[in-house]
Amino acid sequence: MARILQSLNRNAERWALLTFYTMLVVTMFVEVLRREILSYSSIWGEEIVRYSFIYLAWIGAAAAVRERGHIRIDVIMHYVGPRTKALLYLFGDIVMVCVSVVALYYSYETVHVSAKFGSVTDGLRISRVWFLMAVPIGFGLVLLRLFQSIYRDIADLRAGRPVYEGDKLFD
Repeated sequence: MARILQSLNRNAERWALLTFYTMLVVTMFVEVLRREILSYSSIWGEEIVRYSFIYLAWIGAAAAVRERGHIRIDVIMHYVGPRTKALLYLFGDIVMVCVSVVALYYSYETVHVSAKFGSVTDGLRISRVWFLMAVPIGFGLVLLRLFQSIYRDIADLRAGRPVYEGDKLFD
């Protein structure tokens, strides 16, 4: 059981991103073929692509938090010591927790209103709640990854290890 949880912790976002990306690309490919070959396209295809992209964005945000891959101005990080660097990362994570809690609250409120009034999508004719849940799910994952990051940074700070700075995309 522990191995399954570790695998989920390492790969959950990756698997979800792969699923939604595949769904987006396949649906878009099918719709382009239908439009060009059959001169016909479906209304549901555009919705699948749109909502897959929304899920991709929010789950990707959580994956970026896990890897410290969000865009940030880190010039000052090159001029401070490891302890100050860890404290600055902790401060940034705590600010992001506050922002995420507020966003999670208001995004859930939107889902609640949609469920209350029973709104459905135009093409698929299914409840919009399934698609509006992308934002609260995304912010929930962001909060989970932020708490893991805070825990990791505090452990590194106590042990005197350098703080995790994420993988560098560019030098």
